[in-house]
Amino acid sequence: MPQALRWPLMLLPFALWGTAMAAMRPLLDGGTPLQVASLRLLPAGGLVLLAAVLLGRPLRVAAADWPWLLAFALVDGSLFQGLLAQGLGQTGAGLGSVLIDSQPLLVALLARSLFGEAINPVGWIGLLLGLLAILCLGLPAPVLQHWWLEGPVALGERAWSHGELWMLGAAAAMALGTVLSRYASSQSDPVAITGWHMLIGGVPLLAGVGWEGPLVPSWTAAEWGWMAYATVLGSALAYGLFFWFANSGDLTGFTALTFLTPVFALLCGVWLLEEQLQPLQWLGAALALVSVLLINQRQQLWRGTVPAEQP
Repeated sequence: MPQALRWPLMLLPFALWGTAMAAMRPLLDGGTPLQVASLRLLPAGGLVLLAAVLLGRPLRVAAADWPWLLAFALVDGSLFQGLLAQGLGQTGAGLGSVLIDSQPLLVALLARSLFGEAINPVGWIGLLLGLLAILCLGLPAPVLQHWWLEGPVALGERAWSHGELWMLGAAAAMALGTVLSRYASSQSDPVAITGWHMLIGGVPLLAGVGWEGPLVPSWTAAEWGWMAYATVLGSALAYGLFFWFANSGDLTGFTALTFLTPVFALLCGVWLLEEQLQPLQWLGAALALVSVLLINQRQQLWRGTVPAEQP
């Protein structure tokens, strides 16, 4: 794939996720978290499998990949989507988005221990800068000013509510699911595996919806439009591209692009809603860009700082 096309496609999932979460939030006022999660996952899985057929990719799953696929489906499909939808309706003070976008740190640790991906000091600096960036993007300035003195109390009464815990669990589930996707597609096509994991992972969510009550929420036409956006673009296209790239190349460097998700969300607000970014948010956006650059160029930058051996 040409580099001119590769980078825009690598960035696209994170741009779509940055707006999909904003589209999903109002849906929770008229529907349950399990309804939103199942309606996002199941149709998206069918669309990804349809795309695999149109692209001429095999849908068959190798026998050796089935245990990993089931684990991938339950962790990244059922668990992640359920926790995300549950936490999205309960998070306060922007901390929820900070927690969900912190999963590159967990992926880096898992990739280092399981796949032997080198991080080195430059990479660690980049990961820490990325975490600082999403703090600047997700938390209000007064909170950051008082955080070190007051701790979580600075966030108000709802600090570390159940919503933040749901989002932290979702971040851990996605990080583990990203690693499991490599094992699940070791002998199978990654696009097909992505579609199958969505369909399989959506079944427990749908069963939970049936247990709670009605399968279909009472949304307006506009709200169904937002649901369609979160399903088609924010799930089918975004996750299809994400797991395709996650199964090739540098896992740590690719998932570090997650730090740009809140940047895309804010830029969407500037473009569509004519919002104005605060100086702290501009700082966060700049730190996110520096973070991604450091992580993706960590090997070259680290070699440049290490003195060459004398002959």
